Amino acid sequence: MKLKQALAAVAALACMSGAYAQTANTFYVTTGWFHFSPQDSSDALKIDDVGGRSVNQAFPGTGAGISSSDTFGLSLGYFITDHLATEVELGVPPKFDLDGAGSLSTYGKLGSARLWSPALLFKYYFNKPEAKFHPYLGVGVTHVSFTDAKITNSNFINSTALGGPTSVSTDSSWAPVFNVGFNYNFTKHWFAGFSVSYIPVSVIATLNTQKQTQVGVLSQKAEAKIHLNPLVTYLKVGYMF
Repeated sequence: MKLKQALAAVAALACMSGAYAQTANTFYVTTGWFHFSPQDSSDALKIDDVGGRSVNQAFPGTGAGISSSDTFGLSLGYFITDHLATEVELGVPPKFDLDGAGSLSTYGKLGSARLWSPALLFKYYFNKPEAKFHPYLGVGVTHVSFTDAKITNSNFINSTALGGPTSVSTDSSWAPVFNVGFNYNFTKHWFAGFSVSYIPVSVIATLNTQKQTQVGVLSQKAEAKIHLNPLVTYLKVGYMF
C-alpha cells in the first residue's frame, strides 16, 4: 500500500513538473532574429525651395526604396490572464540601404540609415495553458525613426536633382503593428516560436543640399516620401519565469 502511495506521489510530482507556465502573472523573455522585408514604394522626388525661394518642382518617375535587413532581437512579456499577454519587442537597430527607384535606379545604392522601431504588443493566445502549441494573434504600436542617415553616392550627389554636398534627415512616426505567430513549449520554462508582423508606415526623407549654380552656392531643400510597410519576421527562443 505504501509503495502504491509512493508511486502515486511520484507520478503527481512528474505531472506538476511537466505543466507549462503560460498562466496569469507569468513573465517571459525571448531572444532571436528579426528579418525586415519592406514592401516599399515612394512618391517622386520633389524640390521644395532653392536659395529660400519656393520651387515645388517634382521629378516624375523618380523614387527610392529600402533594402531588407536582419538584426538581433529581444522581447519581454507578461501574461495578464491565461490567454492575454503584453510584450515589448526591441532589436539592435538594423542598417538599411537606400536604393534609387524609377529613373534613379541607374544610381543603385544612394545611401544608408539605421532603423529604430521598438514595439508594444498585446497578444491573445489560443489553446489551454497546459498545451504545448500556442498560436496567437496580436496588435500593438511602434515608433519608427531613423538615425545615421546619409547620402553616399557621388554620382547622385552631383546629378541635376541635387548638384552638391547633401545631408539627409527623416521624420519619425507612430504606426500600428499587426502580429500573428505561435509558440511551442518544450518544458515548463523553455519554448521556441515564430511570428510575422505587418507595419503600415511611411517616412519623409528631407535632403538639404549646398547646390553649385552659375550664381554661386545656394541652399536647396528636397524631399521624398517613402512608404515602407515592412513585413517583420521573428524567430525566437524564450524562457518563462
